[in-house]
Amino acid sequence: MEPLAVSQALLWLVVAGLAVTVFALARQIGVLHERIAPLGALMTDRAVDVGDPAPALEVSDLAGRRVRVGGRRDDDRAQFLLFVSPACPMCKKLLPVARSFARREGSALELVLVGDGGRDEHEALIRAHKLDGVPFLLSPVVGMTYGIGKLPYAVLIDHEGILRSKGLVNSREHLESLLTAKELGHASIQHYLTAAGDQIADRPDLAHAVIPEGRTIG
Repeated sequence: MEPLAVSQALLWLVVAGLAVTVFALARQIGVLHERIAPLGALMTDRAVDVGDPAPALEVSDLAGRRVRVGGRRDDDRAQFLLFVSPACPMCKKLLPVARSFARREGSALELVLVGDGGRDEHEALIRAHKLDGVPFLLSPVVGMTYGIGKLPYAVLIDHEGILRSKGLVNSREHLESLLTAKELGHASIQHYLTAAGDQIADRPDLAHAVIPEGRTIG
């Protein structure tokens, strides 16, 4: 009986070791999934093209305030829509960054968060990240209108109501890349770099003049 007891004990040790290994691998895969990011906001949808008028929508935020999404504005502010979800780990990590980013842009930019789902979990998200002063829309209509399929996703609309840039975002650099793309007059940094590459191919002497000084390409 003693050899049998020893073998059973060893078997349970092996099973426990395998369970710990599987858990560690699953956790590492999750970490790698969050860390892998495209260079600049990645465009994936075709609901509203860059350069088109952004559909004007009137929606109440979670605090009961009426918020106008899209359309021409009288205050010359651009509108930055950030689509997030309480079930998205990357969204939670990006929210403090987005709040800091919007604060830095000041009066030139209005940050509007957009979600879809249960009210309670979104209100808990607001409390956890101290977003009381930021308009938070709980509206599937906004997401469907702009064709949002993956999160976190951002859409930049200028004060004239024109959609200027959009894309998947998961870092401050990605958020800034949308503003940079707007300033450079391109749909996204991807489009700008493609056009720049074509320009360099045609004129090698312009290789050092393609990206304007002082620009940060996320």
